[in-house]
Amino acid sequence: MTNKVTDSLSAGTLIEGPEITQSELQLAVRNHSMPLEALQYAITPIGLHYVLTHFDIPAVDPTDWALTVGGRVRHPLRLNVEHLKARPSTTITVTLECAGNGRARLSPRPLSQPWLVEAVGTAEWTGTPLRPLLDEVEPMDDTGDVVFTGLDRGIQGDIEQHYERGLPVEECRRDEILVAYAMNGQPLPPQHGFPVRLIVPGWYGMTHVKWLRAITVLDDRFLGYQQASAYHSRLSDDDPGVPVTRILPRALLVPPGIPDFMSRVRFLGLARHVLSGRAWSGCAPITRVEVSADGGISWTEATLEDSIAPYAWRSWSYVWDPTKPGEYELCVRATDDAGNVQPTAQNWNREGVQNNSVQRVRVVVVESSNQVQAPADRRI
Repeated sequence: MTNKVTDSLSAGTLIEGPEITQSELQLAVRNHSMPLEALQYAITPIGLHYVLTHFDIPAVDPTDWALTVGGRVRHPLRLNVEHLKARPSTTITVTLECAGNGRARLSPRPLSQPWLVEAVGTAEWTGTPLRPLLDEVEPMDDTGDVVFTGLDRGIQGDIEQHYERGLPVEECRRDEILVAYAMNGQPLPPQHGFPVRLIVPGWYGMTHVKWLRAITVLDDRFLGYQQASAYHSRLSDDDPGVPVTRILPRALLVPPGIPDFMSRVRFLGLARHVLSGRAWSGCAPITRVEVSADGGISWTEATLEDSIAPYAWRSWSYVWDPTKPGEYELCVRATDDAGNVQPTAQNWNREGVQNNSVQRVRVVVVESSNQVQAPADRRI
């Protein structure tokens, strides 16, 4: 099926200027990011957790819904919600981040969902582990992929498709991968995959298939659109690229002071301030967070708190004592135990994925609150 309306969002179109296109605006109003002030919550409230929906949010009648587990297996299963809830359950705390987080900060900007840096959230997910399900159906071999298919359906890259992603069988045997039916102790909301979704701790959000309807074991690699074409870091159209997998390290700062309504420039008084935020990585535990008050020229190490869970973000804090009024650019960067460090420059690629360049927050320090005024470059 061909629909040329979708071409501009699937062919790697680049935008040279800062203007947001109508296509991007349509995506932006359908999806939503987590307000940065919500970094103050160790567990993100459901309504503040980021959401990305590729196609439409399906309306699912749980009494008619069933999950099939089949393909190259000896004992196929068909499970309804009650069957899943009757199985052994566990709850894990996981930080999810969209692979396109940071895309709107790239120049030139790939045309797609225009995330800044807020496409993230941390939730407590409850469900039944995937591994026992696979053991029960007995895959005929461990050389292929397991495909996870959602109910959401649409057109991308001129291909009509259900959203689906695959993982190698050996990856699926990790104990912490869940077939989840609850979020923060409540049934999954429609936008988060009701009635059931996949949770793959450490991997970017495209892997956590929502509205899950089928788990299919293959004897080969999965070559569906979302696997073989989308979610690759490539520098040109003819570059096969590198598939996106685990989350690269990122640290974010809770914006200090008070904001200007339009520009979001922050204003704060001339005093000591405790800066704080969260840092995470899907590659290895976070081992260091550094803060800069001069746009990334010099860095000072922040204080790390204990991690709340192996796959959840880690809290950090830093005492900043500006000595004079003026404008500052606060930056923050994370390092994980595998030696991965956030870059100061953009991580550019044609899809705008995995851009984990450091956050930059413009602040204005004033002598007193009476001096707070809009920045000079604001236009009404």
